[in-house]
Amino acid sequence: MKISLKSRHALIGGSSKGLGYAVAKQLAYSGAKVTLVARSEDLLKKSIAELNKSTDCKHEYIVCDYNDHEKYSKIIGDYLNKNRIDILVNNTQGPKAGDVNSLSINDYQKAFDLLFKNIVYTTMLALEKMKKNKWGRVINMTSVSIKEPLSYLALSNSIRSSVISWAKTLSNDIGNNNITVNNILTGFFDTERLKELNSEKAKKLNVEISQLYDAMKQEVPLGRIGNPEEFGFLVTFLASENASYINGANIPIDGGLLKSI
Repeated sequence: MKISLKSRHALIGGSSKGLGYAVAKQLAYSGAKVTLVARSEDLLKKSIAELNKSTDCKHEYIVCDYNDHEKYSKIIGDYLNKNRIDILVNNTQGPKAGDVNSLSINDYQKAFDLLFKNIVYTTMLALEKMKKNKWGRVINMTSVSIKEPLSYLALSNSIRSSVISWAKTLSNDIGNNNITVNNILTGFFDTERLKELNSEKAKKLNVEISQLYDAMKQEVPLGRIGNPEEFGFLVTFLASENASYINGANIPIDGGLLKSI
């Protein structure tokens, strides 16, 4: 099966590194023009240079911080008013880690703005041109924790579940415009974010970080942590014509980690 995304324009959140950049690479390799979004201009410049060198398309980037919704909405709003987006990949950095007992109401508000408000705002703007063109893909990068909550990620568990419900509602309302909306439930992948979470957890438990990685691998039936490239393959398929009848789905990519059916 050959996937071609030529003439498609993709906007990928949190894409200067990690899973977001893995997605951007696969979309670009399949012919799409990609626009990366992240906080660090240095990382964005490096990533764009790599993509421009390895593909025959000139890609772009936007510098903005998802933690500041007011500034983010202005920057992304200006961009989407001037540019057509065919493929929107919603991905932000994760919220603060912690269990329910360690979080304040302000922590929940910040997580809501980061994970929910930004995604809804971006999607509704992108949909305006998708509806006119009668074609679009909205792909939300979420977590397996929406099905099996992780005790140390109370904010992520709570707000990402809201994103899933909103996206399912949207998929019902927008499908007649030939626009699909799907959610990816992310398992354990070898990223900077996972290293950050494991480092924090290792300090609290007073154990070596390698022990946490080993324990994670033992939880996964395939016996390993995922490669970001594998994640990129799934998103690229969902963004293509080959996935035109997949809509409103919650798709785990976790090596079998989820125990639920």
